[in-house]
Amino acid sequence: MLRYLRVTNFAILSDVTVELGDGLNVLTGETGAGKSLIVEAVNLLRGGRASADIPRAGAQEAVVEAIFEIPEDLRARVRGVLVAAGLPLAGDDEAAASAGRAGDVSDVVVRRVIQKGGKSRTYVNGALTTAGRLAELGALLVDLSGQHQHQGLVDPARHREILDAFAAEPAVIAEMTAAWGELAGIDRQLAELSGDERARAERADYLRFQVDELEAAAPEAGEDERLGAERTRLGAVEELGTGARSAVAAICGDDGDALGAVDKLAIAARELDRIARVDASLEPTLRQLQEARVLADDAAAELRRYADRLEGDPERLAWLDDRIEALRRLCRKHGGSLADVIARGAELRAELDGLSNRETRLGELEAARGKALARAERAAAAVTQSRTRAAKRLEREVAKALGQLGMGAARFEVAIAARQVGPHGADDVELLLAANKGEERRPLARVASGGELSRIMLALKLALRRADEVATYVFDEVDSGIGGATAQAVGALIRAVADHRQVLCVTHLPQIAAYADAHYHVEKLEVGGRTETRVLRLSAAARKDELARMLGGAATTRARAHAAELLDQALRSSPRPRVRAPSARSSGAN
Repeated sequence: MLRYLRVTNFAILSDVTVELGDGLNVLTGETGAGKSLIVEAVNLLRGGRASADIPRAGAQEAVVEAIFEIPEDLRARVRGVLVAAGLPLAGDDEAAASAGRAGDVSDVVVRRVIQKGGKSRTYVNGALTTAGRLAELGALLVDLSGQHQHQGLVDPARHREILDAFAAEPAVIAEMTAAWGELAGIDRQLAELSGDERARAERADYLRFQVDELEAAAPEAGEDERLGAERTRLGAVEELGTGARSAVAAICGDDGDALGAVDKLAIAARELDRIARVDASLEPTLRQLQEARVLADDAAAELRRYADRLEGDPERLAWLDDRIEALRRLCRKHGGSLADVIARGAELRAELDGLSNRETRLGELEAARGKALARAERAAAAVTQSRTRAAKRLEREVAKALGQLGMGAARFEVAIAARQVGPHGADDVELLLAANKGEERRPLARVASGGELSRIMLALKLALRRADEVATYVFDEVDSGIGGATAQAVGALIRAVADHRQVLCVTHLPQIAAYADAHYHVEKLEVGGRTETRVLRLSAAARKDELARMLGGAATTRARAHAAELLDQALRSSPRPRVRAPSARSSGAN
């Protein structure tokens, strides 16, 4: 839900801040006050295009920013879009982590900066992104309907999704997806085996050469490291022998009269033995010296044997060099480490075996495809049945709403046409309408009247309010061309939609405004010789005055009484608990 909106230097919106509540939020005001600018700002937050003349005269850029609170039933979808786009899940990663909200998507922060000339920068949760990425996210955040904007619902590509969401049978759709995935996987394998015979023969020859080369080399796991260590030791035989003999001389003494470490340890032990007879506390130290002499003597003996065993082997050294280079060539050719080479060999062998046993494998795949196709057809039939049932319900609900909206003669139809089985079943779905008696049903996109289309959209949204995956609906003057009892019916239906999703509605009709949970007045005034717009959240008394103005142009006693009657009728026709309202600081309560 759109909780916080701030617009700066946006045409006549110098600096406007609005906090919105749950349920129905209504914007009213004189024509030209700036209501449509607020809607245009919201459209930018859902990825809409920015025009070059948006920045206020004298300003280099306009800024639109908002905080969206994500309903629990949409959080998984929103998280998926953010992760796929590589965007952070929270607006301030460090603050979110310290508050225990890392990975949370309860809130999303969106910011658009529009420069003179039309260039713009887009930020989501503080990270720079593209307007295209924002549009993917915005489709879940805001749905905008107006006389000339009806995103989503007029697009035939979305009609199947709308009907499936209304049907609310996810298990049926999941089985269709799984069955098609299995069938498509088998078809890919068949295509690989059923290609050009010459190409298969060439591929088999290539694989056989590669496999023969790898099998002739017969690399072993860890062989390169083991041989490298041996090559290093064998190449340093002289150095190793000299070092070992020098160590023996240091331990045991050289051929001259110089004492080695063993002799010196023996002298120290004898001296310590003498004084330990006087002070028994030195006996542990004496034992340490005696053990050290024995260990040094053993080490010297082992070093002599090591040095005697060392022999240069030029032939072995040459073989090691050749073998190590051969392994390196294989790694360069097939990429990665020796372990990767061994794994690649197994893959090539498996592919070669598959080509060699092509006929057998083809038979197995054809049999598997028959079963997978039967499963997909059963799943598609179940999906068709689900859609057929849902279509009848949707037609009834929309027809009922259209009757309340003064379009009782209109005929709404969900057309389901058979098609070849695909990933989404075996149906083409399109929403059709005949707005007037005697007319043929036509696609929604071809309905001519803006006022009629607005009411059709409202009827659809009412029917889909539990299934449509969007956090906030925006209705921009969908009351065009209506009045009286129809206007009151429109207000009641918008109120019904707002019982399930947050709604922001721009209206000129008091019959609709009377249903609001939060009522905002948009007014234009002159400040310092320049025109500016401000938005005020109305108190109960101020709200009556505004409805009275909308009824008759002046808040007379009679008009205020009529306004009070409208408010009372709205409350009686739509009894409901009060929803959470925005704070009074949001935009200056009247």
